[in-house]
Amino acid sequence: MRIPPLKCVLVMALLCGLQSLRAQQIQGKIQNSEGAGISGVELYVKTTLITTTDTTGAFQLSDAWDVPLRLTLKHPDYYIKTVNLTSDDEVLTLLPLDHDPELDPVVISSTYQKASQLIIPTTKLTSETFDAYSPIDIVSALNQTPGVYIQSGALNTNRITIRGVGSRTLYGTNKIRAYYDGIPITNGAGETSIDAFDPESMANVEVVKGPKATQYGTNLGGTLLLNTKHALAGETYIQNNFSVGSFGLLKNRVALGTAEDRYAIQFQYDHLETDGFRDNSRYRRNALLLTSRYQLNTNNEFGVLLNYTNYFAQIPSSIGKTAFETDPSQAAYTWSQAQGYEDNDQVLVGLNYTHRFSERFSNTTAVFYSYLDHYEPRPFNILDEYTNGYGIRTLFAQDFDFFDRQSTLSFGTELYQDAYTWRTIENLYESNDGNGSLEGELLSDNLEKRYTAQLFATTTLQLTGALKLQMGFNLNSTRYQFTDYFNVGDSNTSADRNFDPIFAPNLNLLYQLTSDIKLYANVSRGFNYPSIEETLTPSGLINPDLGPETGYNYELGNAFYTFQGRMHVQLSAYLLDIDNLLVADRVGDDQYIGRNAGQTEHKGVEVAVSFSQLFANGWSLRPYVNAEFSDNRFVDFVDGETDYSGNVLTGVPSTKINGGLQLAYKDFSLNTNVLHIGDMPLDDANTLYSDPYTVLNTKLTYRSDLSPRLSFELHTGINNFTDEAYASSVLINAVGFGDSEPRYYYPGDPRNWYGGLKLNYAL
Repeated sequence: MRIPPLKCVLVMALLCGLQSLRAQQIQGKIQNSEGAGISGVELYVKTTLITTTDTTGAFQLSDAWDVPLRLTLKHPDYYIKTVNLTSDDEVLTLLPLDHDPELDPVVISSTYQKASQLIIPTTKLTSETFDAYSPIDIVSALNQTPGVYIQSGALNTNRITIRGVGSRTLYGTNKIRAYYDGIPITNGAGETSIDAFDPESMANVEVVKGPKATQYGTNLGGTLLLNTKHALAGETYIQNNFSVGSFGLLKNRVALGTAEDRYAIQFQYDHLETDGFRDNSRYRRNALLLTSRYQLNTNNEFGVLLNYTNYFAQIPSSIGKTAFETDPSQAAYTWSQAQGYEDNDQVLVGLNYTHRFSERFSNTTAVFYSYLDHYEPRPFNILDEYTNGYGIRTLFAQDFDFFDRQSTLSFGTELYQDAYTWRTIENLYESNDGNGSLEGELLSDNLEKRYTAQLFATTTLQLTGALKLQMGFNLNSTRYQFTDYFNVGDSNTSADRNFDPIFAPNLNLLYQLTSDIKLYANVSRGFNYPSIEETLTPSGLINPDLGPETGYNYELGNAFYTFQGRMHVQLSAYLLDIDNLLVADRVGDDQYIGRNAGQTEHKGVEVAVSFSQLFANGWSLRPYVNAEFSDNRFVDFVDGETDYSGNVLTGVPSTKINGGLQLAYKDFSLNTNVLHIGDMPLDDANTLYSDPYTVLNTKLTYRSDLSPRLSFELHTGINNFTDEAYASSVLINAVGFGDSEPRYYYPGDPRNWYGGLKLNYAL
């Protein structure tokens, strides 16, 4: 049958129209509450990045996708939002991080309890960052941050340095302040330990570099804000994450959560065990975490946090150069003979209450309690200690108009005290027939009471449409009471030490040059108090002349998007001058005294670059590079007869580069990460340096749905892929006693693997 020419034209037009309709790309726009487009918003289907908004906030989806489609929208300056895209040309709205997406903007105080609220950029590590690494590796995730370097001697031995601050701390971390769901986890001596917290439970970690977060203390190193995962409204789930790996690694996490508009509760149990690759390095941990909130009405809300951790960790300690180069798996000889270890029970309890007085004024108050029972046999003695800490933190927040522009004011106080009871006991391991540590006579018996009070306030003013000003201050008062229960008469060393209050101001400026470019500046003052042990003289008496180290931080930077929002770049340059540098001098085994030794200057440049590219057929690519180049030096440092002024600061690399590649195809994703650490001086004289090293980690993940309610994930990974021999931590200015070598080195793990299965069931 012959078809007339006109009908041929109509049929062809209809077919072309249908084909065009079928292949039409879905488009839309993402804007803020004022209707301005947001560039650089990432759109995810499950965990797959499918596109990013351009400079106007617009996006297009390839013809591989069709509506309805469930999308997750992510941007570092806005709250994550999950939406159902049901039609073409939809306009979606995101709320900035200084407002809670679930409630009125008036509840700014509750977000202040879990975020710094700085107007200038900080580093926010999300759960996706932690998921890119081994489920026990919080250190590698934090080491992605330019300016942050964590040395890890073992799972329970970490030292955090930020912009060189904290490098002179011989063990642990004591130059930063940290909070867990808004509750302080830094004790009265300024010491912080993050290894007791499970990275799989983290929703995000915010890193504030330098003394900028006035409402969270103004430590010279900075602040860490750790926040746990919570169920979203309408969500009920059961999760199980199981992992195994090299050196006897076994980890299992079980989590249950449910939430509605007025309440949410989540419970988690985590078990971790590993034998470690070194002798005497077995580790066992069990942890329970309970978080909940309940909203009585629109003006009142309660929250509960309960975290319990018990862990047993053997201590291989540091080793000398010969042992490090010939057999890094060995433990230090005396620690092996004593079978040294630490046994800990930790409890953290927090209760918080938020009340909204009006639509523009609110308060959040939290009371908290912490307990640590620590027992540690060492070759030179046995340490038996426990700490009870109490505190209250209250913060008021007020929205107000400043020349017809919305601005904010927050103010509050934090009171904390702890009672630290510690005894040292003779260790008779040498006469215990090879059975390890054995208690002998009591050597000391002490009680320290440590009191800290902070008063803080911050105001944020929108001066013009593009210029924002933030001013704040922190006023800190600290005092110690030391009671010696062991010595009597003239040999008793009981004493009190009160420090003068310290006023620490902070000033931030942010200028929105264009919708894609931000310029910012900071000037802030910070401080670090000495611990009570550092204030003691060699004879055990309080040194009234030892004071806190203080300093000023100056910083300039910018952050911008380019390539239609697919590339994000952040650059910053800083100068940190520190006076009255606290130095710990070793006078014997586990005996150190502190003194104010002089001045240091910390200066450097940091850069963070990330790029996102979506390809056809479900492929996506996201490379990133984070780097820091620093010059940290003693400006004025005389130790006895020796002048170290001008030398490079000990224990800090001048170069750290961290880069990676995230490659995804539909339900598969491959994450690779490379960490390069430059050499660093091991002694104040700069006569001995550590070797530079580069470590490569990689992880392959497959995620899929077995049913509408049941999803699973399979993952496997290799750490230190090239089997690099390196020191993951160093002990600066080590001293060899007798004929032994100075023990500078904590060996890093050789090549090791892990794998696991995650199941998630939605009820």
